Amino acid sequence: MLIGELAERAGTSTRTLRYYEQHGLVRARRDANGYRRYDAAELRVVHEIRALLAAGFGLDDIRPFVACLRAGNASGHVCPDSVLVLRRKLAEVDGYLDRLAAVREQLGAQLEQAIAHREAQCPKQI
Repeated sequence: MLIGELAERAGTSTRTLRYYEQHGLVRARRDANGYRRYDAAELRVVHEIRALLAAGFGLDDIRPFVACLRAGNASGHVCPDSVLVLRRKLAEVDGYLDRLAAVREQLGAQLEQAIAHREAQCPKQI
C-alpha cells in the first residue's frame, strides 16, 4: 500500500509515517518511481507504535516491541527485550505514583491547616 493509504488506515499522517521511518521503526520499499510501498504488516507495527507512544513510551523504548512483531509474534510485548522495557516503565510509573501520593498528602495537610486557621480566626457567630 502507498503511504497515504497506510496513514488513513492507521489514523495518522504521512508526515508521522515518514518520521517513524526515519527512526527505523517503519519499513517501506521504494518503487521505481520513488513511491513508498508498505506491506500490510506495517499497519500492525504502526498501531503498536501509536499505542506505546500514547502510554508514554519513547521511540527508543518502542524498538524492542517492533522487533518482536517483526520476528513474527502476534504481540510486541512477549519478547524478553520488550519485557525488560515494560518492567523499567512500570518501575518509572510506580515512582511517579509514589511522588504524587506524597504531594497529595502534603496538599491535604496544608488544606487542613488552612481550614483550621480560618476557623480559629473567623469563628462562626450564632
